Amino acid sequence: MVIAAARPEVSALPAQLPEVAPAPKPLTHCHRCGTRLVMGYDEPECLNCGWVDYSYTNASVSSNGASIISAATRYVLRYCGDFANLAETLVYARAVRIRNRVAYAVNCPFCDKVMEQSSLSGKRPDAREQRYKCPDGHRISLVPARRGMLGWR
Repeated sequence: MVIAAARPEVSALPAQLPEVAPAPKPLTHCHRCGTRLVMGYDEPECLNCGWVDYSYTNASVSSNGASIISAATRYVLRYCGDFANLAETLVYARAVRIRNRVAYAVNCPFCDKVMEQSSLSGKRPDAREQRYKCPDGHRISLVPARRGMLGWR
């Protein structure tokens, strides 16, 4: 005679679900003196005693590596020279970083290619003028126009 071993019943679900710890709330009051914290540059701080919550991390700030210099800044430059037939021709530029300074990435108004900054000739003494040249040989100069705006010729 064969005796079958008693099998314990196994349930598919545990009797009690494990508790999940709630996400930590940002502190609103100081641990030292109990006054309300204010948001400083990066973390909450107490103006009364100087205590700072260095464990605070702002989840809404994302570091995507985009530079603030050229973030959604596109300049539309109007012609400010002497020729009437170029009056409606526009130049598109955006600010870019070159080593430790800010320069312009300019598109050629004639062939729409990216232009490179070139040196000024000795014939034009305007120190604030910036000369650009495209691979096809077109040349333009960015110059200060009326009321501090930038134009091209």
